[in-house]
Amino acid sequence: MTLADSRILQPELLDGLPPDDPAALHNRRDLRLTNRAMGNFRWFERVLLPLARPGERVLELGAGTGELGIRLHRRRLALDGLDRWPRPAAWPTARAWHKADAEHFPGYADYPVVIGNLILHQFSDSALAALGAKLRASARVIVACEPARRRVSQLLFATIAPLLGANDISLHDARVSIAAGFRGDELPRALGLKAAAWDCHVTTTILGAYRLVTVRRL
Repeated sequence: MTLADSRILQPELLDGLPPDDPAALHNRRDLRLTNRAMGNFRWFERVLLPLARPGERVLELGAGTGELGIRLHRRRLALDGLDRWPRPAAWPTARAWHKADAEHFPGYADYPVVIGNLILHQFSDSALAALGAKLRASARVIVACEPARRRVSQLLFATIAPLLGANDISLHDARVSIAAGFRGDELPRALGLKAAAWDCHVTTTILGAYRLVTVRRL
């Protein structure tokens, strides 16, 4: 079985570290560089600004240290964060921060727009199915950027990241994340987003981003 055949889920080392651990802080720095190189934050801006209706509440799954959410808040999106980590010091005071597990969060009905950046690959197929059932009940728009499951992406990161100072946590977690990433229609299918009810668009970039934009059909 090759890397492209099926997703392989393994624990990520970052999940076992406290937020203020030096290795975790270094990993977050590496993630910032990765997001910048892949253009993920710019992509979310381009996609969300035309899709989110005025006043609609947006929920970011796995909001982490808040860089993406803060950037989108500055573009006047009413975005709240959800993560098991504590509320970031720079998080906008006017916006909510839900310190909770995404699988058990009870408030999805309050959010017609749900986004996730490099988070859904950590979910098993059964967990994605359960999450999809919650999102299908109330969401109008779902936007996600995840790793594309490609061996070349693993090789590229393993070659370039050490030159940029990536630590062992980042090197391990990137390899694991890519192995748990998506191809084709795997993510919308895992979330139960059927074509009759959802308009789904999946794209993959040359730098290894797997991007899903889905809007509920009227």
